[in-house]
Amino acid sequence: AGPPVAAGDRRTVEIENIGDQGDGIAKIDRGYVLIVPDTGVGDYVTVEIETAQENVGFATVVDRNPPQS
Repeated sequence: AGPPVAAGDRRTVEIENIGDQGDGIAKIDRGYVLIVPDTGVGDYVTVEIETAQENVGFATVVDRNPPQS
């Protein structure tokens, strides 16, 4: 099925955990994992996908604390 996101996509996510390297971890569709540097647990951020691999993606923050709907 491939990853649920592609490079350049933007998603608003909540950081759920911190990985071994200190980066934030968010889960989106089907448990897909996004690694987001410079974030902490509980951060609510809009990210842009940099790389989308089969089971993990890497993203950068483009907006912190966007309005929650």
